[in-house]
Amino acid sequence: QLQLVESGGGLVQPGGSLRLSCAASGSALEDYYMGWFRQAPGKEREPVSCINRGTITTYLDSVKGRFTISRDNAKNTMTLQMNDLKPEDTAIYSCGATQRTTLPMCAHGVYTGGIDNWGQGIQVTVSL
Repeated sequence: QLQLVESGGGLVQPGGSLRLSCAASGSALEDYYMGWFRQAPGKEREPVSCINRGTITTYLDSVKGRFTISRDNAKNTMTLQMNDLKPEDTAIYSCGATQRTTLPMCAHGVYTGGIDNWGQGIQVTVSL
C-alpha cells in the first residue's frame, strides 16, 4: 500500500520560497498520477498542480509561473517548488496519488475526487 509523507512546509514572508517534498513508500511512484492539493480555512480543497506518470503537468491559474512540480521516480519522491509566495497561498498542502491514467479535475482547477492515497498534509503560512 502506497504511503505518502510531506515535508518542507512552514512560515515564510510574502515573496519568499518554500520547497515541499512528498516521499513515497510501499509502492513504486512511477505507477501513479500525482498531485499537490491545498485547503485553506473555510475554503474547498483545490488542485494546485498535478503531474502524470510522465512529465505532463497542470497548474492552478493562480500559481502558474510561480510554482513548479516535479517527480523523481528513482527516489520515489515528488516536489513542489513554490516561489514568490503570497498570503493567499496559505493553506494545508497535501500530496495525493492515484493509479488512474487521467485526472481531468487537475486541468479544471476544481477538486472533484479521484485521489486514492493521501499524505497527512503540511501547513504553509505566508505572512509578515
